[in-house]
Parts: sequence; structure tokens; C-alpha cells
Amino acid sequence: MLSIALEKVDFLPPTRVTDDTSVLTLKTLAFEPLLRWRPGGQAAPALFSAWTHSPDGRRFEFTLRPGARFHDGEPVRAGHVLDFIDGILRSVDTFGMKWSYSRYLADARITASGDDRVVVENPRPLADILDIFCEFYICRADADGRPLLGTGPYRVDAFEPGRRASLVRLRGDGPERIEAHAMPAAEERRDALRAGRIDAALNLERVHGRLERDPSLEWKSAVNTLSVMYYLNCADGLFRQPAARRAVNHAVDKHALVRSVFDGLAAPASTVVSPYHLGMADARPTSIPFDRERAKRLLDTVEVPGRLRLRTPTYMPERAPEISAFVADALGAVGLDVAVEVEADRPEYARQVGRKEMGDMAIFDSSPQSTYRVLDDKISSTSRGVWWQGFDDPETQRLIEAANRAVEPGDREAAYGRCLSRLNAEPPWLYLLHPVCLAATRPGVAGIGIDHKGILTIGSGA
Repeated sequence: MLSIALEKVDFLPPTRVTDDTSVLTLKTLAFEPLLRWRPGGQAAPALFSAWTHSPDGRRFEFTLRPGARFHDGEPVRAGHVLDFIDGILRSVDTFGMKWSYSRYLADARITASGDDRVVVENPRPLADILDIFCEFYICRADADGRPLLGTGPYRVDAFEPGRRASLVRLRGDGPERIEAHAMPAAEERRDALRAGRIDAALNLERVHGRLERDPSLEWKSAVNTLSVMYYLNCADGLFRQPAARRAVNHAVDKHALVRSVFDGLAAPASTVVSPYHLGMADARPTSIPFDRERAKRLLDTVEVPGRLRLRTPTYMPERAPEISAFVADALGAVGLDVAVEVEADRPEYARQVGRKEMGDMAIFDSSPQSTYRVLDDKISSTSRGVWWQGFDDPETQRLIEAANRAVEPGDREAAYGRCLSRLNAEPPWLYLLHPVCLAATRPGVAGIGIDHKGILTIGSGA
């Protein structure tokens, strides 16, 4: 048996998509995604074992893995997938906002061409359906109405919401049983691991203060795909001016931020996505260099309207107030007058930013592993998604539309790479960092890893 400690133990309703690493760790054990995301952004088979597409990318046909069954023995049929997708398209997210998936698939026709085949037809090329399907983990409710029946390598044997879950292996090479315990505080998880009460713990980077890596433990780390950044208000005020957006990116010493606020547990960001997203292997952009004098020269070329409102929540991203204090000081050093405004209600903060009530700049985190989703939700001046903040650069938009039309994997990589390079040169955000996720195990515990989503991997996935 393997005993693991997570920040939370929960199985969300099927219509809820999440980036919570604890929840995703359990989901990847009990459920399967339709397609599996791989570092670099390319999709691999999962519950869909194969797919084909028309030459123009307007029609995709997906085939279910032969013999796939839910944990109660019911065969997986195309109808289950259609019902699952329909539920997501009708639902709302954690903050009460409608999922963007309904916009992506607004014109798509999704049907079954047999019990084991799902067809997606769209008026325009839609190779980005591969990215979307990587985020859909199929499950059904059990006899008690709990969303626990999946097709993954582990079956949920017992579940106490918010406390513990017991999972039993059905296939693969992991431990026969996994016991997951909820320990909300990182310090509690660390101490339980040191005392030998558990075998592995996730998200130890969230320990308050300086983290000492106990040499008696075995440590796992991975740079997360999550981007911590500031939305810049490109519709009103200072950041309507491209030179001002470039200036603030030069004004902040990201390496010093990583050292002082994250104790080295982060990597500086260079564009709107992480190094592991589709397009980054082709683009290979470098972080915008810290250059205070260059920032001042750029600010001399623009109209500075007065005091800047920098808005921050108290969490999500982690250490948001400390990051905001660091950034405010950095901007003050290049001559900007910055007032920090703290919003204690995190869901309301998200709703405010979604309503464009963001002041001049607002710290946020960008979590989708899909380059397509980040560009469509947050950058595209045609889509104008909920997180778009007024950025309107015709060349960027041209590149996004070209990438959306690309179908073959190599073409998609190159096209999205051109988008990301452009956004390095003409930033719509203040780019900051990608956090490092940490897990640890007792000595000698084999087959445990951590991936770039921050998920604890066990067995063949490690």
C-alpha cells in the first residue's frame, strides 16, 4: 500500500474542469482523459485510442479504446462521451462564469458514428480539438450519485469527501492500493512524511517561509506549466501604449523575484505560456531582460497619466501580496507611482477581472496547458474572451488566425511558435514566472514522480 498526503481529497462533478493539482492527482488515477497531454503540447492516445481527420481539419473522428469499461463493468460507449461533453458545455466554472468550451465548440457538430466512434465537424479547421479533449476526464456517477466511476488504472474503493480516499489497482504497475489523506497545510504534510506516517506528499513548495529540503527524504520537482503574471489594462491608461508594456517588463528583475519571494523555486517567464506548451519548442523565446535604464527610456516616450492601480488578491497565485509588493517597488524604481489594492474575496476578484474592473494591472495565474486556449481566451482581439484585457495588435491577431488554421502537428508547432515569439517582442502582460512544484517521499519508495502539471505520478506514469 502507498499512503499519500494531498492538500485536498475530492472528486468534483463531471462538468467541473480544474487545475487543482491534488484533485488532478486523484483524477488521473481513477479516470482517463479523452486524450493525454504531453510536454510540448502534443496529444497522445488515452480513452480515445486513435483518430483521423479530413485534409482540411474540419472533420475529426475519434475511436474509443477497445474494451474500455467503467469500474462497475459497464462498457464505455460514444453516447457517454457525448453526454459528458454536453454537460461541460452547459456548466459554469468555480467563479460562476460559463466555460469557454461552449465558445470553442459553438459551431461544432459532435455526433456518434457508432458505439465506439465520436465525430467532430466544424465549419472551420479545428485541430485544436485535440487540446480541448486533453482536459476532459470521463466519469459517471455511482449508485450514490458520487462522480467516482471512471476507466483509469485505479478504482475508488472508499471515499470520505475532504478527508480520505482509498483506491485499488485494476491494471498497470503501481501499488495495489493507494490511500490518499487530506492535509490542507503544507507543514502538516511535511511533518507527517518526516514522521513516517505517510509515504509521499505533494505541494511542499507551499510551506510558509524558507523550505529546508530534509536530506532524509527523496525530493521530486518540476517547473509548472502555470504562468504567474499581471494582466495589463491595454484598453485604458498607461498600458494602452506598447512602449509602456515593454517598459514594465524590463523594470522587474524576475531572477531577483524568484530568489527573494520564491526561494529559487520558480523559473522566469518569457511569453504567455510555459516552456512546455505547444509552440515553445519552435519559438524558444528568452525572458525579457531586466534593464532599469531601458525601462526609464521607454517610459520617457509615453504619456504617464498618474498613479497606477495595482490590484492583487491574497492567494491564487500563491504569495500574491509578496509578489505585488516586489513589483510595486520595482516600478517605483523606474519612476512610476504605484498604489497596491488588495481584494480579500478571491472569487469576486476573478469576477472583477473578468468584467475588466482591473485597475491598471492585476496579478493572475494562467493555467491552461493549451496554447490555443490561452491565446483564444486571453489574447485574441477577435474572440475577446472573458480574460481579454483590450490587447489589440493586428500582427499578433494575424498569427493567431494562421495558427488556428494549421492542422498537421508540425505546422501547428511552427504556427503557434510564431505567435509566442511575437508576444515576447510585444507583451500584453507583465510576464513573471512559472512556479516549481515539489513532492517528496520516504527513502526507497519507488515509482513516484511529479509532472509539469504539478500532478503526483504513480507507477507507469511516474
